Amino acid sequence: TDPFSRKVNLRDGLTTQMDFEAGAGDIAKWYAEAEGKTQANYGMVVLATLARGLVLDGPEVVAGANDMGGLFPMVGAAAAKAKKEGRKPGWTATLPNKEQMTKIMSIVDEGLRQGALGVGIPVGYMTKGVTQYELYKYQELASKYGRVSNGHVRFAGIRPPTEGQLGVQEMLANAMVLDAPFMASHLNSNMDWEYTIPLINDAREKRGAKVWGEVYPYAAGGTIASTDILTESSMVQMGITYSNVSNLDGTRWDKAMYEDVRTNDPGRSILIFNNSPKDIAKWLAQPGVVIVSDGMAIQDAKLNYYPWDSPYEGKSVHPRSAGTRAKVLRMVREEKIMPLMEAISKMSYLHAKYFDELGGIPQFRTKGRVQVGADADIVVFNPDTVTDNSTYEPGKGALPSTGIPYVLVNGVVVVKDSVAQKVFPGKPIRFPVQEKGRLEQISIEPRTFVPNQ
Repeated sequence: TDPFSRKVNLRDGLTTQMDFEAGAGDIAKWYAEAEGKTQANYGMVVLATLARGLVLDGPEVVAGANDMGGLFPMVGAAAAKAKKEGRKPGWTATLPNKEQMTKIMSIVDEGLRQGALGVGIPVGYMTKGVTQYELYKYQELASKYGRVSNGHVRFAGIRPPTEGQLGVQEMLANAMVLDAPFMASHLNSNMDWEYTIPLINDAREKRGAKVWGEVYPYAAGGTIASTDILTESSMVQMGITYSNVSNLDGTRWDKAMYEDVRTNDPGRSILIFNNSPKDIAKWLAQPGVVIVSDGMAIQDAKLNYYPWDSPYEGKSVHPRSAGTRAKVLRMVREEKIMPLMEAISKMSYLHAKYFDELGGIPQFRTKGRVQVGADADIVVFNPDTVTDNSTYEPGKGALPSTGIPYVLVNGVVVVKDSVAQKVFPGKPIRFPVQEKGRLEQISIEPRTFVPNQ
């Protein structure tokens, strides 16, 4: 959601840009900084990870980290501080006591009070630090506002006992008990998509649950080096090894690099090649899922944002940030993976339908539709030529899509003749600020953890 990434997204036909998996810490600040400076519509959830970091690692570690781009330096700072103090990083591995958990929940509650669209709970990055109880409490708090919990779920892989399906079931069960909205993040990267997508569809269509899932059109995932996905045991679960991991410069890992990077550069952006490219078309065509980019922040080697007018060339990053929608449309044309209108729906109308009817976000009642009275967020593309140009190759991760010459946001042309314009018609997607929070409506009584004697 930084300016350069927004420009890249516009060239790929994205008119409403929201981060649901991660989010922001200070919601009021995030929306204030976006106002009048944003070409597309914008929205944000409050991020549980930043709340945990603030309480369990300290404000000096989290300082300046108010969105996904700020997470990477926070990860490194937290790891360095924990190593110096002879402990594990707080945000990912510490079990909070009642006082700490109350502070964490109060930060999340304040974000919801300030109008956040929901709660981002990337528990898959905090597998040893977030108990099932704490996870339930995040979802319970979101439910008190009637808002979405978004989860990068706890597990990934296809081998028991902790395969990807178990992680989905954990958060799905909470949502169904609470009668609360839940969106499962990138089901394809959890590797159990053949089972979890029908599971979520059945919960929604047969049981009336307010749940849905999303996928993206790439076989590799992009993440940070310290992710719990890359513990030795998790790699066994996924059936991968060190060489399935790559730096953005194309260098594949071995055991020595694995140990070095995870210890000394835990915030490094990396790629994990954990799926078969032959399966991309299969999960995209699954009924009920929506298509997202799961875009990473596009940053330089020092983890600074690129300026808006920075060139598209020379950026090493996962290509999904720049090419997701054009890639889907190209696959529709070349591989006939699904009807064109179905693909368009999965990238527009179906999002709006779920966010409105299940997630309770009223602004989406007039989005995702081309009709009188709807918002004039319009993408003009040529189905015969539209294509993605970004790749995994170093320096080519942010090359813009082509065949999408015009994009309008709220009736204003923001891409003209395939050139992004410096106009800012984007409107906030946000709930009204509440007079008081709702944390007092839930009790916090986590179990006491007693070390082995």
